[in-house]
Amino acid sequence: MTPATVVQCPECAAQVGAGEQYCEACGAELTPALTPEPTGGVAATHEEPPSAQASCHQCGGEIATDGYCSMCGAKARSPRDHFTEQPATWVAAMCDRGIRHARNEDAVALHARAEPGSHAVLVVCDGVSNSTDSDVASLAAARAARDTLARSSPSGIGTGAARVAATVQALRAATDAANEAVISNTVEGPGEPASCTFVAGVVNDSLLVVGWVGDSRAYWLPDNGDPVMLTVDDSFASEQIAAGVPRKDAETGPQAHAITRWLGIDAPDHTPHTRSLDLATPGWVLVCSDGLWNYCSEPDELSALVQEKSDGRGTDPLGLAAALVDWANLQGGADNITAALARIDPPGQLEEGTHDGNVLR
Repeated sequence: MTPATVVQCPECAAQVGAGEQYCEACGAELTPALTPEPTGGVAATHEEPPSAQASCHQCGGEIATDGYCSMCGAKARSPRDHFTEQPATWVAAMCDRGIRHARNEDAVALHARAEPGSHAVLVVCDGVSNSTDSDVASLAAARAARDTLARSSPSGIGTGAARVAATVQALRAATDAANEAVISNTVEGPGEPASCTFVAGVVNDSLLVVGWVGDSRAYWLPDNGDPVMLTVDDSFASEQIAAGVPRKDAETGPQAHAITRWLGIDAPDHTPHTRSLDLATPGWVLVCSDGLWNYCSEPDELSALVQEKSDGRGTDPLGLAAALVDWANLQGGADNITAALARIDPPGQLEEGTHDGNVLR
């Protein structure tokens, strides 16, 4: 890398490529932000940064050089407020600040091979709002996990339990990397240290393995058949549900979003829970933050929403992700919203395994 193509991160002084949106070392937003980062050999797409926006997202007026609309005075969006990634035609995500939060503490990072259904990694991290710099930490965590998982594919390891075991091991390594990224972006001082949730879905041909810590979720939503929520939240609400409290009551109670496990320097345990599924019918893998599932938690309800929003869009994951984010904002946009999708069209027979630590097939 020549000096002409290198800039210095203003937060950690690391060298980064000119035009990058965020520092790879610490996750800090860079200004100006230009070209999107490449993932998996295919360029990910992002919305243009405020400095390059042609029009105001509120009224359509021109954005002045000071970053505000010359007609209505609205501040232009930060690149972190709303961005997309699409490493391949069959995998895409949208991440949005929502309506009520001042900043976007959600983060997403994707990797995919070009061939549909071959290999994909979808990572979503949701920064804990009362922790310091959780927006920076969540982005660093998502990218660290994505990079670890992108280097690991069990396609040549055989079939069945061996492939599941290899992917579970990769998910553990990815969670370790994500946790280290959060710790690396934790600033000593008053306030709660940086922390975030973690969920990742890894597709290898017809095999899906997910791993999670916290209350970000993964779903399997087949075009026909029973949808499945693949994750079980590490939360107070989940404990109430296990004790017999109706899901709707537990998830809307005063401590509904109090999580019991997370990533960060004060995390009691960041070992991911894991679950595997053989994908035999056409459908969608959805990895999302609670900004989406807050409004549509049950698998049947979410499946119906996805079918409604995909009508007329075919199998376009970016269009569907955008429709889901728009829908969540119309419901109130009370939290940051992330929807990451992989379109699956494989043959085979559906079969699943669930485990925490040991592989069960």
